[in-house]
Formats: sequence, C-alpha cells, structure tokens
Amino acid sequence: MTRTARIERTGGPEVIEWIDVDVPAPGPGEIRMRNTVVGLNFIDLYFRSGVYPAKLPTGLGSEAAGVVEAVGEGVTGLSVGDRVGTFGPTPGAYAQARNLPAATVFKLPDDIDDRTAAAILLKGCTTEFLVERCAKVQAGQTVLVHAAAGGVGHLLVGWLKATGATVIGTVGTADKAAQARAAGADHVIVHKQEDVVARVREITGGALVPIVLDGVGMATWETSLACTARRGLIVSYGNAGGKVTGVDLGTLSTRGSLFVTRPTLFSYYVTPEERAAGIERLYAMLRSGAIAPVIGQTFALEDAADAHRALAAGETTGATLLTV
Repeated sequence: MTRTARIERTGGPEVIEWIDVDVPAPGPGEIRMRNTVVGLNFIDLYFRSGVYPAKLPTGLGSEAAGVVEAVGEGVTGLSVGDRVGTFGPTPGAYAQARNLPAATVFKLPDDIDDRTAAAILLKGCTTEFLVERCAKVQAGQTVLVHAAAGGVGHLLVGWLKATGATVIGTVGTADKAAQARAAGADHVIVHKQEDVVARVREITGGALVPIVLDGVGMATWETSLACTARRGLIVSYGNAGGKVTGVDLGTLSTRGSLFVTRPTLFSYYVTPEERAAGIERLYAMLRSGAIAPVIGQTFALEDAADAHRALAAGETTGATLLTV
C-alpha cells in the first residue's frame, strides 16, 4: 500500500484527497519509484484548479526525487537502488511510490542530493529552455524578469548572469528584492512601490528591453508590452497572475512589431536527445555555481493543500518541498 493524492473534481486546495492504493509490479518500459522528496510547482495549482485541463480523477505533481524499487521488462540503464529524479509529464508525484515510464526518469549524480533535485529539476530545466532555446539570450542583452525571487525567477536571474546578460527583476516586497539581488540581479524594481515601466525606461535610457521573461501572466501583461523594445520578444510562460487572453495582434504591431510566445517545457523536452542535453546542461550550471536552489519552505507530503494555499497567496520564496 502507498499513500497518494487524488482529485476527483477541480477547485481549491480542499479538493485534494489522500487515499491508499496498491502499486502493482511495473509494466514493460516502466519503473517503480519510491519518492523521498516531492517538488511543488505552480503547474500543480493549474491542474488542481482547472486552469489546465486534466482527465479526472487524476493525481497531482510531476517533480520528485527518490529511488528505483522495481524495474519492468525492457528497461535498460536503470537498476533497483538507483537514485533518480523526474519532472514529468506523467502526473502523480504526490505519492509515496508510483510506477512511471522509465523514459521520464533521470539518474541523479552523487553530487546532487534528493532535496536539490526535487527543488530544481522542473524549474531548472524550465530555466534552461527559456534562456537558451526559447529566448536565445545573448551576452550583452538586457532582460526583464518578472517575479525574480520566485522558484523559477531566481534561477533565471543566475542563469542569465552566467550568460552575460544584464538583468532587471521585478518583485513584490523588499525582502524579495534582497533575494533577487543575491541571485545576481543588476536592478530590482519593487512593483508595489515603483512604476515598473518608468523604472525600466530610466534604467535603459529609454531603450526598453529586447526580452521579457514573464511567469506572472495577465497581471503583468500590459507592463511587459510597455517595457519591450522594438522587435523585442515577450516570453509569457506562466499564469500566476491569471491567464493572458484576448491578445490583440494589432497591439504587437503598434508597440513596435513585437514577438510573443507562450511556450511549455514539454515542447522543448520531447526527444531523448533533447531531454538528455537539457538535464546535462542543468547539472553543469549547478556545478558551476551559476544557479542553486533556494529552498524556502517544506511541508509534509499530506499537507500539500496548505502548501498550495501558501504558494497561491504569494507567501513562499524560492522552492517549496513536500517531504515523504
């Protein structure tokens, strides 16, 4: 028997139920993974609330670290006892143990512990594709990062600095401003106290920025438009402040022929080669010290509903972990 989270309807954190299930022997191409630490991500809230559709009932969570307990037929490269991590796309990480496709599991190097892995696999690979394969940031460019002290935001700051970019970060509080500066941000704007657009104009001498990395969504959409330079790119990768809807393409024209993309991680991590290259790049950035997970808080696995509430209320910093 194992404890696992399940939702039968979408809604608030109260829809998360905990049940006992039998985990069968893994099937062909599968492994059974016993979790030690589970990572919490905003995408978990999107599936729970219905922002992202899911076939119900469903499990929750995609990111975890643990150990291989059993191996199904045809699986190569993984053995019982191997330390492993996963960041999806198979849902159901809010569990003590589960079966999942071996192709979605990565071996963890000895120098990356379980807490680090659970805190950074999904966020770190998201950072990798956003900076290197989506926005294709070059040294010398100035990049605006919204929510620069968040789980992905602070990683973006460190990765961008290692790339040679100048980073302007927006945050909500003075404490988060200090965290963004500690991550390497060159300029930090507290959006509750300052006019973000005016400050970006001041910082850039009126030139605005060629790239905006926006994980907030609707709440920052107009600000992102106003801060983007002619022929610049807005990468809208999250919905923490609501979904961006009803985009008028004419607005992109009048703002200076802007580019906009709404990417998702698993459009960039499709083939085995893409996945392997991305995860190795993440490991390299961790080892270089360019990025490091900031684990702001931990909750017990079955207190996941409380963790969801804290994340939605903006009461968390860095990564949030669920301990099994």
